[in-house]
Amino acid sequence: MAAEKQLNNEDLELTNSGDRSPEAVSSSDIYIDPVAEKKLLFKLDLVLTPLIGLLYLVSFLDRSNIGNAKIQGMPEDLGLVGSQFNVATSIFYITYCLFETPMALLLKIIRPSRMIPCAVIAWSLCTIFTCFVHNYAGLVAVRLIMGACEAGLFPSLNLYLTMVYKREEQSKRLSYLFTAAAVSGAFGGLIAYGISHMDGVGGYAGWRWLYIIEGAFSILVAVLVYFTLPDDPKLAWFLNEDERALVRARQEITARYRGSEEFDWAETRKAARDPKVWLSAVIQFCADISLYGFSTFLPAIIRAMGYSSVHAQLLTVPVYLFGSFTFIVVAIIADRTKKRFGILLVMSIIMIIGYILFLTVTKAGVLYFATFLIAAGVYIGPGLNLGWLNINVAGHYKRATAVGIQQSLGNLGGVVAGQIYYQSPRYWVGYGTSVGAMGVAVVGYVFMYIHLKRLNAERDRVEQTPGADASNFAGKTGDEELEFRYQF
Repeated sequence: MAAEKQLNNEDLELTNSGDRSPEAVSSSDIYIDPVAEKKLLFKLDLVLTPLIGLLYLVSFLDRSNIGNAKIQGMPEDLGLVGSQFNVATSIFYITYCLFETPMALLLKIIRPSRMIPCAVIAWSLCTIFTCFVHNYAGLVAVRLIMGACEAGLFPSLNLYLTMVYKREEQSKRLSYLFTAAAVSGAFGGLIAYGISHMDGVGGYAGWRWLYIIEGAFSILVAVLVYFTLPDDPKLAWFLNEDERALVRARQEITARYRGSEEFDWAETRKAARDPKVWLSAVIQFCADISLYGFSTFLPAIIRAMGYSSVHAQLLTVPVYLFGSFTFIVVAIIADRTKKRFGILLVMSIIMIIGYILFLTVTKAGVLYFATFLIAAGVYIGPGLNLGWLNINVAGHYKRATAVGIQQSLGNLGGVVAGQIYYQSPRYWVGYGTSVGAMGVAVVGYVFMYIHLKRLNAERDRVEQTPGADASNFAGKTGDEELEFRYQF
């Protein structure tokens, strides 16, 4: 069999890189055949990656299509004036942020295969109902309800990945989610272009058909997920008995990192008191200002360069595809090197250069080039920062709370993003705010690096100094153990 009672060098390397725990090693002493493990990962990716990617794709598609609807005449049809469109864009994130942490904690209780599809169907109906909105109040109402329904998806998918993959395997898989977000932008641009030719069909404006078609597609995805997403990888319907045993062996090796399966309020309190959780949340807030501003208003930004609405929809496609390709490559590098700080720093600086071009140049070709610079890092910032938190917080419910806090505060960036893009045709406030936000994020990355390095140095000192006082680590579990090492 692929999993036997023997500990090999790979397992020792794993325990020395952060999952170290005498309990985790001695209680299992498991040998894992690397060839069999590689085949298992391929099989898991083959089934889970399309499902998870589709889920986040339709999620991002349904929340950001308001940007495509804007340049197809929604504000005019609904009689929106002043900042009403921006408020409708931002208000989605109010309920989204409020419900994220509770939904993340409920994932195991309700079961992924039930909770996730139900949430998708709920927000898909909101998407479809947007077609029948005729005023500002109706638009605000559906956006608020949609935000509440979508709130649990991303933290749930993120936690699901931590249940399936080891720490050093997660950045690549997490990249699939943000790649799906980028692809949804490209997909949304193509759909919006096609639907622009349906204007007037059945008596509905083209932007109304956009909501009907995309909402219906999301419901189909929910049905697919209901019948195919396994609640636990070791019980997955597409694995044979040997492969399920191998999954169990992998889970035993990383048992301490995953933490107790039983809910414990103490774990949630640990997350709430952890400085790195709040630092990560501040970074996420800054990164999300750029992410949500860019992904929602890119069609309008390109149209402001002098292109027609139809051409602007099409010109978003290569930008989003470039962003998704860049993220996949960078995420693979991050997993292989187990380094995130340097990557985040470099990509943030590239984004800042892109925004500075927006602020200082007027030539359309240069401005369009700047969108590629921003796209190169706009998904990497939030994605790798979340992955950085994932691998440095141990225990399922502590991690669930940490991710909930980070995402709740981070997604408030969506509220800000909806308010700063209003000075058409040159969105000075939007670009300037994004430069400032990314500058703060860069400072945050530096502080996070210093903090994690200091924590590791303290653990090294205690372990390597005979007679050193280890009382601060007595009785600690998860990432607070003496044996745990943070990755940066």
